[in-house]
Amino acid sequence: MSDVSIPILPSRDLAETRSFYERLGFEAAGWWPDTFGGYAIMRKGDLAMHFFKFHELSPGENYAQCYWRVVDVDAFYDDIARAKLPSHGIPRVSEPEDRPWGMREFALNDPNGNLV
Repeated sequence: MSDVSIPILPSRDLAETRSFYERLGFEAAGWWPDTFGGYAIMRKGDLAMHFFKFHELSPGENYAQCYWRVVDVDAFYDDIARAKLPSHGIPRVSEPEDRPWGMREFALNDPNGNLV
């Protein structure tokens, strides 16, 4: 097994978060909405996202973020684009672009305001 880092991000509503990530092709790998203070694990291939319940979260003020590294960003974006997310507001997704720092990437904000 190689080294791995897994983000643990806030969720104001775990059911809403689960539904959102399932639209993106993730599956619930752990679901404890009423245990451990409220906790969920979502997984898509080798990507894993953990969420803790945080009712007081304000999506517009949330600054939590994580970075996914994927083999083919355009193919991954195509998978995400099937969910037909808007390009403005929360949630939202931007189109892939080549960045000055040598990465091709896009940004995704989930319903909690988490930036991925």
